[in-house]
Parts: sequence; C-alpha cells; structure tokens
Amino acid sequence: MKIVLAPDSFKNSLTAKEAALAMQRGLEKVIPDANYLQIPMADGGEGTVQSLVDAKDGELLSEKVIDPLGNLVTAHYGMIDHGSVAVIEMAEASGIQYINKNTQNPYIATTYGTGQLINAAVNKGAKTIIIGLGGSATNDGGAGMAQALGANLLDKHGKELSFGGAELINLAKIDTSDMDAGLSEVKVIIASDVTNPLVGKDGASHVFGPQKGATPRMVKVLDKALENYANIIKRDLNRDVKLTPGAGAAGGLGAGLLAFTNAKLQSGVDIVLEYTKFKEQVKDADYVFTGEGKIDFQTKFGKTPIGVAKAVKEVNPEAKVIAIAGTVGERTEELYPLGIDAIFSCVPGVEDLETAIKESDQNIQKNYC
Repeated sequence: MKIVLAPDSFKNSLTAKEAALAMQRGLEKVIPDANYLQIPMADGGEGTVQSLVDAKDGELLSEKVIDPLGNLVTAHYGMIDHGSVAVIEMAEASGIQYINKNTQNPYIATTYGTGQLINAAVNKGAKTIIIGLGGSATNDGGAGMAQALGANLLDKHGKELSFGGAELINLAKIDTSDMDAGLSEVKVIIASDVTNPLVGKDGASHVFGPQKGATPRMVKVLDKALENYANIIKRDLNRDVKLTPGAGAAGGLGAGLLAFTNAKLQSGVDIVLEYTKFKEQVKDADYVFTGEGKIDFQTKFGKTPIGVAKAVKEVNPEAKVIAIAGTVGERTEELYPLGIDAIFSCVPGVEDLETAIKESDQNIQKNYC
C-alpha cells in the first residue's frame, strides 16, 4: 500500500513537514508495512518557502531588510533546484506581523524589504523567483519593491518619492534606467489566488486597506494614489495593470511585480504541485492525506486540500483523499464533489484553542489509532 502525506502547515502550530510526519507516525501504528511518501504542501501563503525547501531539499537563507515601517529585520527566503529557483514570501519582509493597532499606517508602509529579498535572490544566481503575496501590511502598489530594484519614482520636481502608498499621488515620472538589466531575464512567478484589480471598489485599497488600518478617508486617498500610479506605469512602462485580475494582491504588489519584472500570476497551490512533481508521485497511491488548520467551504477557493484533491483525482481517480484539520467548519459538504472523500477533525471535543495548538502533533497521531 502506498500512502502519500501532503498537508499544508497548521497555523501557529506545525509546519507542513511536521504535520506530514505526525500523520505518518499515527498511521504507522495501524499500518506499519505501508510505503509512505511525505510531500509538504502550501498554497502560496505562509509556509510556502518552508514547504518547498523541505520538499525539494533546498536551503533556507536569511537577509537583513527593512520592514514596512523602515525598521531593520531579518527575513528568510529559500533556494531550491540547485540554486536556480528562489522562493520568497513577501510577508517575511513586508508582512502584517510587523505592525499593530498603534503603528499601522498604510499611507507610509513600504514593500522595499521585499525588493531587497528579490535582489538577494538574484545576486545568489536565481533564474526563477516564486513569490507568495499573502499577509501584507502594505498598500503601496509594490512601489517600494520597485525602488529597491533600482527604479526611480519621481515627483514633478524630479525628486524621489518617499515610501508609502499615499506618496504615489505625487508620482509624475518613472525612470528605470538604473534597474539591473539582468532582472528582465529572471522569471518571476507570483503565487496568489487573489483576483482583485489594483483600483476601484474591488481594488487593493477598498478591499484590503481597512485590514491594515485604513480609515474610509484613507481608502479614498490610497485608491486615487494607486490610480495615478497605474496611469504613470501605463504611460512610462507601457504596461496596463490598473484592472488586471490579481494586480491588487498584497496591497497592489501584484501590480508592481507585473509592471517592473518579468512576472506572471499563478495559483499558489498549483505552483507547489508543479515544483514537487506531485501528480507523478501520486499516480500509484492508494491513499492521500492532506489538511490544514481549518477546513470549511472557503477551502474550495484555491486552498491546499482542494488543490491536492483535484490533482490526485486527475491522475488517479481511484485513490482516496482524506483531509485532516484542527477545526472543521461550515458547509464542508461542498468539498466532496471536488475530490475530497472524507474530512476529520484531529481534536474532536477539545475547545481550548491554546491546548489544541500545543498538542497538534499528538492529536494528529491519535487520529489514526
């Protein structure tokens, strides 16, 4: 019997690799002679770097960068495929964990640190960069990232703009002559399932700005600033990112990557499935176990368990896909027609979240005994 273990991370508890190991330990107690294969998964958000580094036996590196508010922090990124592919989570440098209710300010928050990570990866020799866009604290359209890569964002007096989304209202010219010409040869894959455009009522500022501290007035200012930014990008770079689906991801970082790099958008979980050669490895599987911290009807919108299930059924319809979660939420019946055969909580009856998180490893193991 072949059993493939392909969970996402369990947030605030276990990495995807640790969750897969817990699954295997539990299953081995009842099926000791099976052939087990661990393939840690992710969907482009938190844990993507660790999952791909684990799955591909890559290397985790660190870099000193500035966070959204300009403070120096240590951020991590991964190198896989013998150093030819870099994996970056923008949240490592520009994430919401660096702000709180007292410090959050989307007017000034910057993605400059994310650009520094991209520079570090290119300097290490990466020919392809996978960048996950979840968990941002920013609303600057990727302007800070572009500045870190050498772009000059100038006002009408020819002066470089300060950091932050609000400053983009003053953008008058984009000069890319100081950017590394070799960057255009680097393939950038944007891992995101967000389809929001850059501007408008469904854009970055209106939909995600309030989560980062934007008041209704700030939302209007930021949206207007991003519209000006998009107009200047179209004029000076000949790239139209204003209404491109996904351009609004991570406070508009999607738009910045599409404008300033050789980038394309792709589903996060599909990227991980591709780079781990997942479909090839499950063709002869009898069972595939997946999961993450919470599973509910929203799981069907590009989350790891559904991505795994669809991939399995595409190449091996007879294999059974079983999903494990800390919490099983509403309308999970909507997931069964999409390829998941069974869903279980590994902590039935446990209501204390802190205890459940602390005991995740043991609870997952006990789920099979």
